[in-house]
Amino acid sequence: MDDTDKKSRRQAQLVAHLQQHRFISLDEISTRFGVTTQTARRDLIDLEEAGLVRRLHGGGTLAAPPIDPPTYRQRRVENADGKARIGARVAELVGDGSAVFLDTGTTCEAVAQALTGRQNLRVVTYSLRSAALLSEVESATVAVPGGFVRHVDAGVFSHETVDFIGAFRFDTAVISVSGIDEHGIMGDDDHGEVQAVRAAMQQAKRTILAVDGSKFFRRGLVSLAVITEVDLVVTDTPPPPAITALLAVAGVGVELADG
Repeated sequence: MDDTDKKSRRQAQLVAHLQQHRFISLDEISTRFGVTTQTARRDLIDLEEAGLVRRLHGGGTLAAPPIDPPTYRQRRVENADGKARIGARVAELVGDGSAVFLDTGTTCEAVAQALTGRQNLRVVTYSLRSAALLSEVESATVAVPGGFVRHVDAGVFSHETVDFIGAFRFDTAVISVSGIDEHGIMGDDDHGEVQAVRAAMQQAKRTILAVDGSKFFRRGLVSLAVITEVDLVVTDTPPPPAITALLAVAGVGVELADG
């Protein structure tokens, strides 16, 4: 077996591993396949260029299957009024002059729209849609990481995104999720997004979860954190009793943006 065949076989096995485990570190690739860290990094670069893998800080994950544009457009109009109310309430809670991390997704786009009424914000986001909205505010400073742009939602990601976010300090991190299960586990569908949000939460004095009622008792593919790790939940409908009880025990506040 020549070197090219060995490389192809190793990369195929690497993708198979990711299909089962979602994430692998450079050190694990090196140990599992008996290669140097440099070779492990080149394998991830090759697979990223082929559209199979996304490189992350210290490793890689499967490239998330893209949400088709019609589905994302539908999400943008589903419960648009509720998301607008959530955005307005979050904006009320964010003071002028604040340093803010803003997650991606349709609810956070509604938050971005509402934040255009604030002054002197310093915002870090990997959503180009939100960045474009806020860039229209002359007093706002907006920072986005470099990387590849997802066509469907204009999210920007690269293996350097986590380090980029980790260089900032935030007064408030505004996050959203794909689902919150019956045990209060918040999840998203992309390992890279989860890493980015975790980094933001660690750098924030306060974390606000902005989520519409449809996300309760749904599961995200990748676990982010327990809902009790946020400081405040802003939603458009009362959370289910099981979630309400968890939040009450942990002393996490709930704001209903019910109009």
